[in-house]
Amino acid sequence: MIKILCVGKIKERYLEELINDYLKRIKKYHKIEIQELKDDINYIKEIKSLELAINQKDYNIALDIKGKTLSSLEFSEIIKKTLIFNSNITFIIGGSNGLNESIKNKCNLVISFSDLTFPHGLFRGILLEQIYRAFKIINNESYHK
Repeated sequence: MIKILCVGKIKERYLEELINDYLKRIKKYHKIEIQELKDDINYIKEIKSLELAINQKDYNIALDIKGKTLSSLEFSEIIKKTLIFNSNITFIIGGSNGLNESIKNKCNLVISFSDLTFPHGLFRGILLEQIYRAFKIINNESYHK
């Protein structure tokens, strides 16, 4: 199972449509779910909520601007190899304050998609598109350029 653990809810309809489209596409390859946590004004509560939601048995990947950058091919290889040895991958997206060091320290890997800052809903769509692209690459199907 692939899980996306994220802080906050999607409010924009166009982002919901984007996210649902990629969820549908990915489900042809692998089970996937999104777990939304409450975006809390109290950052300490938000951190605690994330800490409780992280399963240490999963392969946890934090998404952080200071993480390692990967190509789409490298990203697909991580997914492919990880799913051989661990049946669960959890991607963790923080709230507006980002991810606390304690959360990143609980993760197996910290990656960055860009030095740019993205709105959380849009980034969720970008992550899903890259997961979909990874499965297309893994299955040697046309899509990736």
